[in-house]
Amino acid sequence: MEDSYVLELTEPKFKDFHLVYCGYAQCEACHSYGPATRPNYIIHYILEGKGVYQVGERKYQLSAGQGFLIEPDTLTFYQADPEEPWSYLWVGVGGEEAGKYIRDIGLNGNQLIFQYEDGERLKRIVLDMLRHTKVTMANLYYLQGRLYDFFSALTEDEVIDSCVDISKESIYIQKAVTFIRNNYSRGLNVADIAVHMNVNRSYLYTLFKNNLGMSPKDFLTKFQISQAREQLNLTDLSIEEVAEACGYRSCLVFSKAFKKENGMTPTEYRKRRRLETKHRPSAGPEEWKGIGRKVRFTIEEENEVTDKWENM
Repeated sequence: MEDSYVLELTEPKFKDFHLVYCGYAQCEACHSYGPATRPNYIIHYILEGKGVYQVGERKYQLSAGQGFLIEPDTLTFYQADPEEPWSYLWVGVGGEEAGKYIRDIGLNGNQLIFQYEDGERLKRIVLDMLRHTKVTMANLYYLQGRLYDFFSALTEDEVIDSCVDISKESIYIQKAVTFIRNNYSRGLNVADIAVHMNVNRSYLYTLFKNNLGMSPKDFLTKFQISQAREQLNLTDLSIEEVAEACGYRSCLVFSKAFKKENGMTPTEYRKRRRLETKHRPSAGPEEWKGIGRKVRFTIEEENEVTDKWENM
Protein backbone atom coordinates (compact mmCIF):
# COMPACT_ATOMS: atom_id res chain seq x y z
CA MET A 1 0.00 0.00 0.00
CA GLU A 2 0.93 3.65 -0.27
CA ASP A 3 -0.25 6.89 1.29
CA SER A 4 -0.55 9.28 -1.63
CA TYR A 5 -1.66 12.78 -2.54
CA VAL A 6 -2.53 13.46 -6.15
CA LEU A 7 -3.48 16.39 -8.34
CA GLU A 8 -4.87 15.40 -11.74
CA LEU A 9 -5.90 17.53 -14.72
CA THR A 10 -8.04 15.41 -16.99
CA GLU A 11 -8.52 17.89 -19.85
CA PRO A 12 -5.60 20.34 -19.88
CA LYS A 13 -5.87 23.84 -21.29
CA PHE A 14 -2.41 23.84 -22.90
CA LYS A 15 -1.92 21.53 -25.87
CA ASP A 16 1.81 21.51 -26.65
CA PHE A 17 3.10 20.84 -23.13
CA HIS A 18 1.09 20.52 -19.94
CA LEU A 19 0.78 19.04 -16.50
CA VAL A 20 -1.24 15.81 -16.47
CA TYR A 21 -0.82 15.01 -12.79
CA CYS A 22 1.57 15.36 -9.92
CA GLY A 23 1.76 13.86 -6.48
CA TYR A 24 3.57 12.44 -3.51
CA ALA A 25 3.56 8.90 -2.12
CA GLN A 26 4.98 7.30 1.00
CA CYS A 27 5.17 3.60 0.28
CA GLU A 28 5.07 0.63 2.58
CA ALA A 29 7.74 -2.07 2.40
CA CYS A 30 7.74 -3.92 -0.94
CA HIS A 31 4.88 -1.83 -2.35
CA SER A 32 5.08 -2.12 -6.14
CA TYR A 33 3.49 -0.83 -9.30
CA GLY A 34 3.37 -2.83 -12.51
CA PRO A 35 4.42 -4.30 -14.74
CA ALA A 36 2.29 -1.69 -16.49
CA THR A 37 2.36 1.01 -19.13
CA ARG A 38 1.39 4.68 -18.85
CA PRO A 39 0.11 7.00 -21.60
CA ASN A 40 2.27 9.95 -20.52
CA TYR A 41 5.81 10.83 -19.49
CA ILE A 42 6.25 10.63 -15.71
CA ILE A 43 9.25 11.86 -13.72
CA HIS A 44 9.70 10.34 -10.26
CA TYR A 45 12.10 11.84 -7.71
CA ILE A 46 12.99 9.92 -4.54
CA LEU A 47 12.89 11.92 -1.31
CA GLU A 48 13.64 9.16 1.19
CA GLY A 49 14.37 5.47 1.23
CA LYS A 50 15.25 3.06 -1.56
CA GLY A 51 13.67 0.98 -4.27
CA VAL A 52 14.13 -0.67 -7.63
CA TYR A 53 13.04 0.48 -11.09
CA GLN A 54 12.98 -1.94 -14.01
CA VAL A 55 12.49 -1.36 -17.73
CA GLY A 56 12.87 -4.49 -19.81
CA GLU A 57 16.18 -6.09 -18.87
CA ARG A 58 17.48 -2.89 -17.28
CA LYS A 59 17.21 -2.81 -13.50
CA TYR A 60 18.18 0.20 -11.39
CA GLN A 61 18.72 0.28 -7.63
CA LEU A 62 17.81 3.85 -6.63
CA SER A 63 17.77 5.89 -3.45
CA ALA A 64 17.11 9.39 -2.12
CA GLY A 65 18.36 12.18 -4.36
CA GLN A 66 17.85 10.14 -7.51
CA GLY A 67 15.01 9.93 -9.99
CA PHE A 68 13.71 8.04 -13.00
CA LEU A 69 11.70 8.62 -16.14
CA ILE A 70 8.75 6.53 -17.29
CA GLU A 71 8.15 6.86 -21.02
CA PRO A 72 4.71 6.57 -22.64
CA ASP A 73 3.53 3.08 -23.58
CA THR A 74 6.63 1.46 -22.09
CA LEU A 75 6.29 -1.54 -19.78
CA THR A 76 7.85 -0.68 -16.41
CA PHE A 77 7.95 -2.01 -12.86
CA TYR A 78 9.05 -0.34 -9.65
CA GLN A 79 9.05 -1.48 -6.04
CA ALA A 80 9.89 -0.07 -2.61
CA ASP A 81 12.75 -1.58 -0.64
CA PRO A 82 11.65 -4.11 2.04
CA GLU A 83 13.73 -2.41 4.76
CA GLU A 84 13.89 1.23 3.68
CA PRO A 85 10.78 1.82 1.55
CA TRP A 86 10.92 4.97 -0.47
CA SER A 87 8.83 8.08 -0.56
CA TYR A 88 8.80 10.01 -3.79
CA LEU A 89 7.15 12.79 -5.71
CA TRP A 90 6.15 12.61 -9.34
CA VAL A 91 5.15 14.87 -12.18
CA GLY A 92 3.38 13.56 -15.28
CA VAL A 93 3.39 15.61 -18.47
CA GLY A 94 1.77 15.39 -21.88
CA GLY A 95 1.31 17.37 -25.03
CA GLU A 96 2.53 17.41 -28.60
CA GLU A 97 5.96 18.74 -27.58
CA ALA A 98 6.34 16.80 -24.31
CA GLY A 99 9.11 14.58 -25.69
CA LYS A 100 11.15 17.63 -26.63
CA TYR A 101 10.86 19.05 -23.12
CA ILE A 102 11.91 15.72 -21.65
CA ARG A 103 14.98 15.66 -23.88
CA ASP A 104 15.80 19.21 -22.77
CA ILE A 105 16.41 17.94 -19.24
CA GLY A 106 18.75 15.23 -20.54
CA LEU A 107 16.39 12.27 -20.33
CA ASN A 108 15.45 9.86 -23.11
CA GLY A 109 15.12 6.16 -23.83
CA ASN A 110 18.83 5.64 -23.26
CA GLN A 111 19.05 7.91 -20.21
CA LEU A 112 16.16 7.06 -17.88
CA ILE A 113 17.77 7.93 -14.55
CA PHE A 114 19.21 11.09 -13.05
CA GLN A 115 20.65 12.54 -9.89
CA TYR A 116 19.63 15.93 -8.49
CA GLU A 117 21.01 17.41 -5.28
CA ASP A 118 18.38 20.01 -4.37
CA GLY A 119 15.47 17.75 -3.55
CA GLU A 120 13.98 20.41 -1.31
CA ARG A 121 13.49 22.64 -4.34
CA LEU A 122 11.54 20.00 -6.26
CA LYS A 123 9.53 19.17 -3.15
CA ARG A 124 8.51 22.81 -2.66
CA ILE A 125 7.33 23.04 -6.26
CA VAL A 126 5.16 19.91 -6.06
CA LEU A 127 3.81 20.88 -2.64
CA ASP A 128 2.83 24.22 -4.08
CA MET A 129 1.07 22.52 -6.99
CA LEU A 130 -0.88 20.26 -4.63
CA ARG A 131 -2.01 23.20 -2.52
CA HIS A 132 -3.54 25.04 -5.47
CA THR A 133 -6.82 23.19 -5.37
CA LYS A 134 -9.24 26.04 -6.06
CA VAL A 135 -10.48 25.44 -9.56
CA THR A 136 -9.97 28.63 -11.54
CA MET A 137 -8.39 29.61 -14.82
CA ALA A 138 -5.85 31.60 -12.80
CA ASN A 139 -4.76 28.43 -11.02
CA LEU A 140 -4.43 26.56 -14.29
CA TYR A 141 -2.03 29.21 -15.54
CA TYR A 142 -0.24 29.17 -12.18
CA LEU A 143 0.20 25.38 -12.31
CA GLN A 144 1.59 25.66 -15.83
CA GLY A 145 4.12 28.15 -14.53
CA ARG A 146 5.13 25.85 -11.69
CA LEU A 147 5.56 23.04 -14.20
CA TYR A 148 8.09 25.22 -16.03
CA ASP A 149 9.78 25.88 -12.67
CA PHE A 150 10.11 22.13 -12.14
CA PHE A 151 11.72 21.66 -15.54
CA SER A 152 13.88 24.74 -15.05
CA ALA A 153 15.36 23.14 -11.95
CA LEU A 154 16.15 19.92 -13.79
CA THR A 155 17.75 21.66 -16.77
CA GLU A 156 20.51 23.08 -14.62
CA ASP A 157 23.47 21.09 -15.92
CA GLU A 158 26.83 21.38 -14.16
CA VAL A 159 28.94 20.99 -17.29
CA ILE A 160 26.95 23.44 -19.39
CA ASP A 161 25.87 26.05 -16.87
CA SER A 162 29.35 26.54 -15.47
CA CYS A 163 30.72 27.37 -18.90
CA VAL A 164 28.14 29.00 -21.14
CA ASP A 165 28.44 32.73 -21.73
CA ILE A 166 25.40 34.09 -23.56
CA SER A 167 26.41 35.53 -26.91
CA LYS A 168 25.10 35.88 -30.44
CA GLU A 169 26.44 32.39 -31.15
CA SER A 170 24.63 30.78 -28.22
CA ILE A 171 21.82 29.40 -30.39
CA TYR A 172 24.37 27.30 -32.29
CA ILE A 173 25.90 26.07 -29.07
CA GLN A 174 22.49 25.16 -27.67
CA LYS A 175 21.74 23.18 -30.81
CA ALA A 176 25.07 21.36 -30.59
CA VAL A 177 24.70 20.63 -26.89
CA THR A 178 21.16 19.30 -27.39
CA PHE A 179 22.42 17.04 -30.18
CA ILE A 180 25.19 15.71 -27.92
CA ARG A 181 22.83 15.13 -25.01
CA ASN A 182 20.37 13.21 -27.16
CA ASN A 183 22.91 11.14 -29.11
CA TYR A 184 26.02 10.72 -26.96
CA SER A 185 25.35 7.00 -26.48
CA ARG A 186 25.69 6.37 -30.23
CA GLY A 187 29.44 6.85 -30.22
CA LEU A 188 29.47 10.39 -31.60
CA ASN A 189 32.58 12.10 -32.89
CA VAL A 190 33.27 15.73 -33.78
CA ALA A 191 32.54 15.09 -37.46
CA ASP A 192 29.02 13.90 -36.58
CA ILE A 193 28.37 17.11 -34.65
CA ALA A 194 29.68 19.27 -37.49
CA VAL A 195 27.46 17.49 -40.03
CA HIS A 196 24.41 17.97 -37.81
CA MET A 197 25.24 21.66 -37.40
CA ASN A 198 25.98 22.02 -41.12
CA VAL A 199 29.30 23.73 -40.36
CA ASN A 200 32.92 22.73 -40.91
CA ARG A 201 35.00 21.37 -38.04
CA SER A 202 37.16 24.48 -37.85
CA TYR A 203 34.15 26.75 -37.27
CA LEU A 204 32.68 24.26 -34.78
CA TYR A 205 35.95 24.34 -32.83
CA THR A 206 35.85 28.14 -32.75
CA LEU A 207 32.24 28.14 -31.54
CA PHE A 208 33.01 25.83 -28.64
CA LYS A 209 36.24 27.58 -27.65
CA ASN A 210 34.62 31.02 -27.69
CA ASN A 211 31.48 30.02 -25.81
CA LEU A 212 32.42 27.07 -23.62
CA GLY A 213 36.15 27.49 -23.27
CA MET A 214 36.89 24.02 -24.57
CA SER A 215 37.00 22.10 -27.84
CA PRO A 216 34.00 20.09 -29.08
CA LYS A 217 35.93 16.88 -28.42
CA ASP A 218 36.66 17.89 -24.82
CA PHE A 219 33.03 18.87 -24.23
CA LEU A 220 31.77 15.59 -25.69
CA THR A 221 34.18 13.63 -23.50
CA LYS A 222 33.21 15.56 -20.36
CA PHE A 223 29.54 14.98 -21.05
CA GLN A 224 30.00 11.26 -21.72
CA ILE A 225 32.03 10.87 -18.54
CA SER A 226 29.45 12.81 -16.51
CA GLN A 227 26.81 10.36 -17.74
CA ALA A 228 29.12 7.46 -16.90
CA ARG A 229 29.41 8.74 -13.32
CA GLU A 230 25.63 8.68 -13.03
CA GLN A 231 25.47 5.15 -14.42
CA LEU A 232 28.13 4.00 -11.97
CA ASN A 233 26.29 5.67 -9.09
CA LEU A 234 22.79 4.55 -9.93
CA THR A 235 23.08 1.12 -11.54
CA ASP A 236 24.77 -2.23 -11.19
CA LEU A 237 25.76 -2.32 -14.85
CA SER A 238 29.20 -3.72 -15.54
CA ILE A 239 31.99 -1.33 -16.54
CA GLU A 240 31.73 -2.66 -20.09
CA GLU A 241 27.99 -1.96 -20.17
CA VAL A 242 28.47 1.56 -18.77
CA ALA A 243 31.13 2.25 -21.40
CA GLU A 244 28.82 1.14 -24.22
CA ALA A 245 25.85 3.08 -22.82
CA CYS A 246 27.98 6.24 -22.84
CA GLY A 247 29.14 5.86 -26.42
CA TYR A 248 32.45 4.04 -25.97
CA ARG A 249 33.03 0.95 -28.06
CA SER A 250 36.28 0.16 -26.25
CA CYS A 251 36.25 -0.40 -22.49
CA LEU A 252 39.96 0.36 -22.34
CA VAL A 253 39.54 3.73 -24.05
CA PHE A 254 36.62 4.50 -21.71
CA SER A 255 38.61 3.62 -18.58
CA LYS A 256 41.51 5.83 -19.65
CA ALA A 257 39.20 8.75 -20.40
CA PHE A 258 37.38 8.27 -17.10
CA LYS A 259 40.58 8.18 -15.08
CA LYS A 260 41.86 11.30 -16.83
CA GLU A 261 38.68 13.19 -15.83
CA ASN A 262 38.27 11.82 -12.32
CA GLY A 263 41.71 10.73 -11.16
CA MET A 264 40.57 7.15 -10.61
CA THR A 265 39.28 4.20 -12.59
CA PRO A 266 35.54 3.53 -12.98
CA THR A 267 35.79 0.61 -10.55
CA GLU A 268 37.55 2.74 -7.94
CA TYR A 269 35.01 5.52 -8.40
CA ARG A 270 32.06 3.17 -7.89
CA LYS A 271 33.54 1.67 -4.74
CA ARG A 272 34.30 5.08 -3.26
CA ARG A 273 30.86 6.50 -4.02
CA ARG A 274 29.11 3.55 -2.44
CA LEU A 275 31.07 4.02 0.75
CA GLU A 276 30.08 7.66 1.03
CA THR A 277 27.02 8.71 2.99
CA LYS A 278 24.46 10.18 0.68
CA HIS A 279 22.50 13.26 1.58
CA ARG A 280 18.83 12.45 1.84
CA PRO A 281 16.43 15.40 1.88
CA SER A 282 13.78 15.11 4.55
CA ALA A 283 10.16 14.94 3.47
CA GLY A 284 8.08 13.69 6.36
CA PRO A 285 4.43 12.92 5.67
CA GLU A 286 3.37 15.75 8.00
CA GLU A 287 4.45 18.22 5.32
CA TRP A 288 1.83 16.84 2.97
CA LYS A 289 -1.09 16.86 5.37
CA GLY A 290 -3.99 19.19 4.70
CA ILE A 291 -3.64 18.69 0.98
CA GLY A 292 -6.31 16.02 0.54
CA ARG A 293 -5.80 12.40 -0.39
CA LYS A 294 -6.82 12.98 -3.98
CA VAL A 295 -7.49 16.20 -5.87
CA ARG A 296 -8.73 16.22 -9.45
CA PHE A 297 -9.37 19.12 -11.79
CA THR A 298 -11.74 18.30 -14.63
CA ILE A 299 -11.99 20.92 -17.37
CA GLU A 300 -15.15 20.16 -19.31
CA GLU A 301 -15.15 23.41 -21.28
CA GLU A 302 -12.76 26.33 -21.31
CA ASN A 303 -14.85 28.31 -18.80
CA GLU A 304 -16.53 25.41 -17.02
CA VAL A 305 -14.37 23.67 -14.45
CA THR A 306 -15.44 21.17 -11.82
CA ASP A 307 -13.41 19.52 -9.10
CA LYS A 308 -13.58 16.41 -7.02
CA TRP A 309 -12.10 16.33 -3.58
CA GLU A 310 -11.64 13.36 -1.29
CA ASN A 311 -10.67 14.31 2.24
CA MET A 312 -8.41 12.18 4.32
